[in-house]
Amino acid sequence: MLGAVSRKKVKLLLGVGILAGVAIPAASVWAESNSATDANAAGESEFRQAVKFGFSGEAIQGGVMIGDAPAGTRSLTFEGEPIPVDEDGKFIIAFNRDAGQAANLVATLENGETVRKFINIAPRNWKIEHVAINRRATTSSAAFQARRAPELAQINAARRVVSDSKGWKQTFIWPVKGRISGMFGNQRVYNGDPGSYHSGMDIAAPNGTYYVAPADGVVTLAASSPFTLEGNLLMIDHGMGLNSAFLHSSEILVKQGQQVKRGEPIGRVGSTGSATGPHLHWSMKWNQARIDPILLTGPQG
Repeated sequence: MLGAVSRKKVKLLLGVGILAGVAIPAASVWAESNSATDANAAGESEFRQAVKFGFSGEAIQGGVMIGDAPAGTRSLTFEGEPIPVDEDGKFIIAFNRDAGQAANLVATLENGETVRKFINIAPRNWKIEHVAINRRATTSSAAFQARRAPELAQINAARRVVSDSKGWKQTFIWPVKGRISGMFGNQRVYNGDPGSYHSGMDIAAPNGTYYVAPADGVVTLAASSPFTLEGNLLMIDHGMGLNSAFLHSSEILVKQGQQVKRGEPIGRVGSTGSATGPHLHWSMKWNQARIDPILLTGPQG
């Protein structure tokens, strides 16, 4: 029992065993504190439970997890970057399409001690198509660059907006039903030269079909005119750094700054911008991590 061991020795044991990065399966993502207690067995169990992380979701490339911070958490960092914790102790983390094998999560408690978790990240078997042709040169005209620069500025500004929306806690729904014509993460390699991977999910649907908000949020961008590549672009912040972008709309039904509810119609499917036919391109990001929308919604019902 911990009560039979001095506090100094317990800290040493935990520092060697738990905080040295011992792998714990993603299906059981918990962490131990580097502090101890002299309580009896029942009190010890309650203490250890109070200083653990809890998670729902999947630690996988392109995935998202909702976490419960240890009791008494003062601050939280993920891969060295501070992340916010809601008043109920919940927080969100996500893993980029090309995330490495593990990520580091650290909670600092009110007493100054830390709870550390190394999260194993499962790899994905991305669809990579190798083609025996050279990638087409992408030289851009001065006119294109002049149009594109302010568009990118608007997109980046919208990505930086973090509202107090609680949509990130909800179960996400499909914005529109239809054939998936493009999967997140797909990529072409041209004679050994990798092209950009597909950053979202394409859902084919007839032109003018309504699409809805997949979760609550605040509109951060509703393009007043078609962007060069994205066409009529709509972006929504779901809170805590999680946001959605909807591309190629034929019509946008909401305005910047407007609060939207899950299931509320927000636009119509189209083929504006760089699109070969009517479809909704839905992409999601958490901070700088690009994530796979289907991991939040599950398969179409």
